[in-house]
Amino acid sequence: MEASVNLQTLRAHLRQYTKQDCVLAFSGGIDSSLLLRVLADCAREQGSAVHAVTFIGSLHPKADLTIARRVAAESGAPLTELTMDELSNEALLNNPVNRCYICKRYLFETLQRWAAERGIQTVLEGTNEDDLHVYRPGVAAVRELGIHSPLAELGFTKQQVRDMARELDISVAERPSSPCMATRLPYGTRLEADVLRRIEDGESFLHALGFAAVRLRLHQDVVRLEVPPADFPRFLAQREAVIERLHALGFVYITLDLEGLRSGSMDLYLNQ
Repeated sequence: MEASVNLQTLRAHLRQYTKQDCVLAFSGGIDSSLLLRVLADCAREQGSAVHAVTFIGSLHPKADLTIARRVAAESGAPLTELTMDELSNEALLNNPVNRCYICKRYLFETLQRWAAERGIQTVLEGTNEDDLHVYRPGVAAVRELGIHSPLAELGFTKQQVRDMARELDISVAERPSSPCMATRLPYGTRLEADVLRRIEDGESFLHALGFAAVRLRLHQDVVRLEVPPADFPRFLAQREAVIERLHALGFVYITLDLEGLRSGSMDLYLNQ
């Protein structure tokens, strides 16, 4: 019942943005997928268009693009893919504490130019209420640029977003979060394309083993694997396959984090 009421609120709120054509920064994650579905419905009602734009770059897992293409097709919205080379930005290369801010400025300034070239003034993205209460320096960049964040504007939490996505039978309603690949390395560690690729390959292997939610965090020679504690027995049963594959990818020491999967584990020292 709550999800239905929240969807009515979301639709009413998004209709103000779809009076004219608009652009949505679209990752294929649950937040932007919910927005795209409802925006596309509102745009069809009002005779406007919503353009979903996905960034392709070194910091975005390749699997995200496949999912984004599928979900955009399900919504009936056109998808544009913008190739970005984040690692060409010298300010990002050493993975500074404000990396997310620098990256968001870079991406969204590009997106705003793309929209302006097409006469579109309104750009939206998928920050939700929960994102406002953890370390998310990119939120400041979004606000500075005047990008609209409807889910945060309405105070919708991640769980409420997930409930609404289930109500609409959106295919990624149960999808775990997929943050950028730079979050797998400590702040101050140089971001190298080869290292990021190997981390992504390692996580892809773990996904293929059936672990949907997993992080491969790399601390120099030590891999710290995060999976939900409930998955520990199943994970340990496949330890030999995991060790063999990760060693083949060039990783030296393989460890399992006993605290399990948690968002922002690389941010812990920032609070100390």
